[in-house]
Amino acid sequence: MLRSLYTSATGMEAQQLRMDTIAHNLANTSTTGFKKVRAEFEDLLSETLRGAGAPDPRGGNDPAPLQVGLGVRAGATTRSFGQGELTTTNNPLDVAIEGAGFFRVQRANGDFAYTRAGNFRVDATGRLVTQHGEIIEPGVSVPQDTTELTIRGDGAILVRTAHSSDQTEIGQLELHLFPNPGGLSAMGANLFQETPASGESHRVRPGEQGAGALAQGYLEGANVKAVEEMIDMISTQRAYELNSKVIQTADQMLQRLTTLR
Repeated sequence: MLRSLYTSATGMEAQQLRMDTIAHNLANTSTTGFKKVRAEFEDLLSETLRGAGAPDPRGGNDPAPLQVGLGVRAGATTRSFGQGELTTTNNPLDVAIEGAGFFRVQRANGDFAYTRAGNFRVDATGRLVTQHGEIIEPGVSVPQDTTELTIRGDGAILVRTAHSSDQTEIGQLELHLFPNPGGLSAMGANLFQETPASGESHRVRPGEQGAGALAQGYLEGANVKAVEEMIDMISTQRAYELNSKVIQTADQMLQRLTTLR
């Protein structure tokens, strides 16, 4: 009886974690470049009351074991890197990745991070940076007298200045690919960090070696589908309620035992 109480408690904890990930996904439906997260679970080690092949009192051996499951536990959280919907902004500094790849940025402490968010800015010195001031790698400086800025699909950056009618290439945007992007560690602020599980990044030009092309004047939205998350929320709530019902039922059975005379 007590076994069912603890088993149902693990089920309630698991569904609570699943609800936490759903809430996180829904909270970021408007976050540029956000990738939804899914909680994954695994069953706990079962308690073996009698092993397979144990002697049977009536002769012979039991062909199957007698085991009772002990519940569930969180196994991992998996991030889906599927393509988000592209939204037109008509801002020349907004760049979306159509396909695989990440922009690499240098943080204030000198460390490198990776992002799918292409809502870039130009800082006071003319450098191309993220909305939080991280420098885009490789570094690009936009002249102050720029009148037109073009970012091609292959990452080439061209500008037209007030003193020239011709476009001049001033830099090149690059993308980074990972053997296992699901192994990247989320840092917040739309940034990811390389880990041993993700493997080392591989630098490529946009549109080459499996990397996506760039689209100027667009931003990639979150790949969260609100309807799917709402359906998952309902099923999570029902599973939570069923686990709590098992606890109530087990409590009633224990209460009945205590009243036996």
